[in-house]
Amino acid sequence: MDSSFLNNPAFQAIPKEKQQFLQAFAAQNHSNDANELANQLSSAAMEAKSRGLSFTDAETTLLINILKQNMSPAEQQKADRIIQLVRTFRPH
Repeated sequence: MDSSFLNNPAFQAIPKEKQQFLQAFAAQNHSNDANELANQLSSAAMEAKSRGLSFTDAETTLLINILKQNMSPAEQQKADRIIQLVRTFRPH
């Protein structure tokens, strides 16, 4: 995984505890498949919740963009559709 996101000002603005969680998540071996991305994000969300961490929409979007960077354009579009669907049905 490309670690250039570490220098991203949006990433630098995230609290250190969240940065560490995201770095550990990004360091794991991730699939370039959008369906697998959805499963990985779901697992990460449960782990974060168990640690008492919650992420803003902007932080979540940053993580998703990091994960999508190694996907083909078709898989990126598929991931975007899955994420939009999840956001549509998420309680506000």
